[in-house]
Amino acid sequence: MMLVQDICSFIRKSSGPVAERAHLHLLPDYSDTMVISALFFFALHHIVSPVVNRVLFPVSYGRANRKTRNNWDAHVVSLVHAALIVALSLRCLDIPALSSDRAFGFHKGSTFVSAIACGYFIWDTTEAIVHFTEFGFVLHGIACFSVFILGSRPFAHYHAVRFLLWEVSTIFLNIHWFLDKTGKTGSAIQLINGVVLLGTFASVRLIWGGIISYDFWKTLHSVSNQLPFFYVVVYGSGNVMLNILNWLWFTKMIAALRKRFPNGNGKANGNDIHRKSNGDSSLEHKEI
Repeated sequence: MMLVQDICSFIRKSSGPVAERAHLHLLPDYSDTMVISALFFFALHHIVSPVVNRVLFPVSYGRANRKTRNNWDAHVVSLVHAALIVALSLRCLDIPALSSDRAFGFHKGSTFVSAIACGYFIWDTTEAIVHFTEFGFVLHGIACFSVFILGSRPFAHYHAVRFLLWEVSTIFLNIHWFLDKTGKTGSAIQLINGVVLLGTFASVRLIWGGIISYDFWKTLHSVSNQLPFFYVVVYGSGNVMLNILNWLWFTKMIAALRKRFPNGNGKANGNDIHRKSNGDSSLEHKEI
């Protein structure tokens, strides 16, 4: 225990000079949590998930090729993060310190959530680069990490915990992927999950996301003279880019679901199933 405390103390002290130069005043207080979070998700991906999946899914996982097994493990990480971050974010929605100052208000709860998110997006960006499939996923990881790490100024904690509720749809996206890989493509349960996936995605990312984005833009505009110009650029462009990606991925999900249920009768397209079994899917990546 003393060793762990010493390591955490070392991380906090080491981040101090960087935080001071970058005016990230909250960073030293949770830099150790961010590092632990990143290590947790890397360990979950490369150590825990492979062991558990070989036991639970000896055929579907055990006989899959290397690329599919890596994607499987990545989806486990994404699912765990989504469930965890949504639960933590919900606890922060009614914090008075955030509601009273939507630009610069902060709380130990929101800084903890931001630290977990930063650690996850370190893993996410690394995974998107090492196992490159689409540039949009790399941009997504970099943009998300940037806004959460810069939020340790502090800035935008009120909106950060609300934007993280986008991850509700990620839970059903991952379930959809696992149903593909366990032979449930085109089944009634996948159809139900697909409907829920589209409904939650449209609700939390497109509708709720649009409302929160509008409120965020008003807040950003009102305090733009109190922020470095690059904050306005990063947060402004990042918000626009992430909303565009949400609409792009929504159309891709609709197209993918139509392939699985082309006749609306719960029967999947045989050629589509074959493509999914070989790891070719517009929903293949770990997260949207």
